[in-house]
Formats: sequence, C-alpha cells, structure tokens
Amino acid sequence: MRGSWVPKTASALLLLALSVPVPAAARPPDRTTAPVEVTGAAPADWTPPLSTRGRWIVDANGDRFRLRSGNWHGASGTWNGSGSADEDANHHAGENAHRIPLGLDRAPMAEIVASFREIGINSVRLPFSNEMIRDTRPVTADAVTANPELEGKTPLQVYDAVVRALTGAHLAVILNNHTNTTRWCCGVDGNERWNASQSAESWESDWLFMARRYRDNPRVVGADLYNEVRRSVWDDPNWGLGDRHDWFAASQRAGDRILTEANPDLLIIVEGINWTGLPVDGLPHGRPTLEPVRDLSHTLVDSGKLVHSAHFYGYTGPRHSGATGIGETSDPRYQDLTPAELTEVLDRQAFYVAGDEDRHYTAPVWISEFGVGGREETGAAPRAWFENFVDHLIRTDADFAYWPLVGLHENRRGNGWALLHWDAAGRRMAVHDGDDWRSDAWRRLVEAPGRTGHVPPVTEWAMLSPDHGDFVASRRMRALPDWDPGARKAACPDGLRLAGLSHTGNRGLCTDVRAAALDDQGGGHEAVKDERHVVPGRDWASGYTKLQCADGHFLAGYSVRGAAVSAALCREAAPGTLTGTGGRTVWFDRGDNRGTSPKGGDFARGHHKGQCADDEYAAGIAWTGRVGSSRTPDALYCRPLS
Repeated sequence: MRGSWVPKTASALLLLALSVPVPAAARPPDRTTAPVEVTGAAPADWTPPLSTRGRWIVDANGDRFRLRSGNWHGASGTWNGSGSADEDANHHAGENAHRIPLGLDRAPMAEIVASFREIGINSVRLPFSNEMIRDTRPVTADAVTANPELEGKTPLQVYDAVVRALTGAHLAVILNNHTNTTRWCCGVDGNERWNASQSAESWESDWLFMARRYRDNPRVVGADLYNEVRRSVWDDPNWGLGDRHDWFAASQRAGDRILTEANPDLLIIVEGINWTGLPVDGLPHGRPTLEPVRDLSHTLVDSGKLVHSAHFYGYTGPRHSGATGIGETSDPRYQDLTPAELTEVLDRQAFYVAGDEDRHYTAPVWISEFGVGGREETGAAPRAWFENFVDHLIRTDADFAYWPLVGLHENRRGNGWALLHWDAAGRRMAVHDGDDWRSDAWRRLVEAPGRTGHVPPVTEWAMLSPDHGDFVASRRMRALPDWDPGARKAACPDGLRLAGLSHTGNRGLCTDVRAAALDDQGGGHEAVKDERHVVPGRDWASGYTKLQCADGHFLAGYSVRGAAVSAALCREAAPGTLTGTGGRTVWFDRGDNRGTSPKGGDFARGHHKGQCADDEYAAGIAWTGRVGSSRTPDALYCRPLS
C-alpha cells in the first residue's frame, strides 16, 4: 500500500507514525467527463490453475500468463486510526471504503469490473484484513448505494461477491493478506508483521480458512501472504534467524500449510522485507526487499508454486523511508536516481530473482505495488520516475500490479493515484480520458510485447536449510513416520535429488537436472546411519565414516544434530534409472568443489561446499570423528546417472 515508515519522537519515548505524502490538487479541466476508452488487450483465454516454470508464470497448458494486475483496495481498511471511522475525513485521502472494496457506493460492481478489463487488466490483487474475516457488522446502505443487493451482508460476504464478479469475468484473483486490523497501512499501526497484533497461529489459521473458502473457484489463483513486512517500535523483521520475527520461516511454513492442508493449486506469493532499522542518518536502516533471497531461498513442498513480490514507489528509496520532515534522511529516493542508477538498484533489490537462470532462488517476481499521482501530479521527478520504472517493467517483461485501481473524485479532483475514479453521481474518470499524463505510459505497459505461448519445463534447483528445525520439502516423507527422531531433517521435494552439501552450515542443494524424477513411487526409503552399504574394496573415503546408499538408491536428504551429520536419507529409484556401479569422491572439507561451471547458485555462501556434476547423483556422505572435527560433511560420493 502506498505509505511510508516514519519515526516520531513524543516525550522521551521513540514512537513511530505513518506519514503519506498526498499529491496537491490540480485545477479540474473545463469539460465534461469522457467515456473510458477501450485500450489494452482484454484478458486472453487462459486455463487455471497457474504455476511457475523458472522465472515465468504459466497456466495449466504451460502457456505464459503475465500478471497484468491492479490493486482493488478497501477491504483491508482505509481508516487512518484516529477519530470516528464513520467520518470520511478520518480515512486515507478522504476515501471511505466502508470495510469493503472501494467504490461500491458509487458504481455497480459489474461496471467496475468491466472497467478493469477495458484498461488491460487480467488479474486483481484483492487485499483483506484478518479482522475483516471475523467482522460480523452488516454493511450499511450508504456503503453500497450503487449495489443495494449487498446491503446487510458482512464484509466477508461482500468480498465473496467481488471475487465471484472478478472471476466470472475471467480475471484472475490474488488474495492478499494486507493488514491484521481493518485500517490504512503502512506505518507502525499494529500491522507491521503477520503476528504484530495477533498470533502466528491465528494468522496461519486465517490463511487456511481463506484458501479453503475459494478452493472451488479455480480463477482464485494466488495467496499473497503478507504486505510490507517492516519494523515495529522496538523490533525488526528478519530473514532466517529462527525467532518469532523471522519472515522467511513464517512464510515458508504458511505456504507449505496452504498447499498441503487447504489448496494445492494456489501460487504462494512471498514479498520481501520492506523496512528495517530507524530512518535516522548515522543509524543502520534500509529496505532489504528481496536481497536476502540470494543467500536463503524458499523451497516449498510443491515445485512451481513460489512467486516473489516487491513494491516500489518513487518517493521512497533503497534507504529512504519516504517521509518528509521527521523520519526523512539524506538518502536518495528512487525518483532521485538516474535511469542507469535506478536500473542497478532495482535489479539488485528484486529483479535479479527472475533475471538469474538456474539458481536455487530463480522464481517469477511480481511487482505487486507501484504507482504515482495522476492529473494532480506536476512534479518532474515523480513523473520521470514513473516513465523510467515502466520502461524497466517492459524491458524485463515483468509481472506487475498497479496501486490502486479505484479512487473517488469530485469535479475531477481527489486522491488522483487511481487509474479509475467515480464521483458521487457515478460519473467515471479514467486514465485514458485525455487529460491524464500517465495514459501513454500505461498503454505502453499493458500492450508491451513480451514472451507468450508455451514455456517448456525447466530444470529445478532448490535449497535445503535445516538451520533451526526440520526442512522436509517432500510430501511423501512428511506423510511417513519420523526417520531420525530428535535430529533436524532436510529432504528434497519429491522428484528432486540431492546434488550438493556444505561442509558447515547444514545447507543442501536439490535438483532434477538431466534426469526425470528418479523416485520409484511405490518404492521405499532408508535412513542410513552406518557403513552397511559400503562394498569391500570400494572405499571411496578411506579413514572417514561413510553413509552410503544401497545400489539403486539415491540421496534425497540428510539429518543433522547440531552441526554433525546424523543420517543420510536414501530413496529407492525407479527400476532401470540407476544402473552404474562406479563413482567418484568429491571432497569439500578445505574448499569449494563444485566443478567448473556449477549451476544452482551459491547455496551456502561463506561455507565450503561440494556438488555432483549434472550427469551424476549423490549416493553417499563422508565425515570424520577425529579430534578437532565437528562431524560435518567432508565429501560426497557421486555416481553417474544412467
């Protein structure tokens, strides 16, 4: 949501408040409102569900589906948090959404949805709050003047009707958990984290409820887990520390639960971290966005379901909160950067995730929020930023969602950021009316050529990170009894095999490179804790303890106790897939040993690691218990694929 993170000092206590710059009003044009011009392509026919192949989102036929999206906000709240929520003046920009998607008091739902299609949208990010799910207060008549059939319904029931209308028009819907409480985001407002004003357990339960609620609607395609995770008064969110502020762990767990317990068809959308630190010159602060993904990436139980997202606004910056006055630092805003500087920063913060091929972190990146003031924005810097940002979206063939789609106006004056506005009489004002400077850029974006058609399957690479607990990405192993009680266990997703290990740090790398799934669907597994399968005369790591898989089995996981290897997880391969008997030892106790052009990316930065070649599979782990050793992995036994 368009907002900024700003500190404010009150008495002796450091407090934090929201500060959102609102564009100044401009003189309305002296003419009547023109009808919306039909521009951009209407949503092409597509077949749900959606999944991913490398950096691309594809439909059920494997055809590229570019998310040309917008945000229809309101159900997550527009109240600023002070004064009566019944007063329009106490809502962001004076726009009272009445706890439901904005504009339903001014235009029929069918007209709003048709307008989305007219401006080239094929998908809608639909924010909700956790409070909305349980809000039983009926929607009043003044909230749905243009849609009287919705009067008396709860906000969730109105949300249901909106979902039906959108998907009935063949638009894809992405459910977005925007806030915990139904109020405007995004300062220090009780909505900083998924568990800021509720428990993590409650947050997960709400997601399971929502995913199940729309499970029978195949055009509900995604679960956008939480919006703009950021600092609270005292605490920063983090990416991988294992505590209650760990957004990586929380989103990994919630995503897996949605896929395994509620709806396996949904895309799981994970936004980066929006802000850490205090925005004061001389103190550490910044916008990590997706930068941590390079070193620690998600591996969901279902490959092809992860999408990352990021937000960019010109008035914020990589180390700028977006504030003016209190909370403003000397750091540049995105709109202060040259086009070359902007490209470098955007690629470093987010776009590299989709731009780098054959990495453990490669995934689609959806810019799920960006936007700028419309008719009333006269500043050269924000206008230039928007043009440059649109150019980058086109250049990278990126998926995107504009913020927001719907706004209110009176006499062609109002908040101005929306692409579509309605006044109290139901008159529509749109981006292509002829007096909105964003029109050409928006048209270029939605009509931009990009990849279309069939996307072939790609090689999967995935990271295992049992840093603080089990990291079992295999549906099959999750359904079976614990194969090494008391140890931290890591297992590759079904269909992938272990390709690499780190000497320290407990990280692993999985892949299906150069081989279809090796698993025998009816076969078994074995947790190997000794040398029972080492053939006499074939000691591939003399003087070391070797955990070797039996012939016809491959390494699919491992377990650790502390830093020490505990067991090797061996899976039975399909008949005829593993017929070789030879092998080689890949040592990595004293340095990296990953071949000359290893794929998959650095899966354990700062640690020695070993990796089998693309035409090999791992069949054993060697370690030593000699004095000074922590019994960490020292070598892999790599055998040729058939």
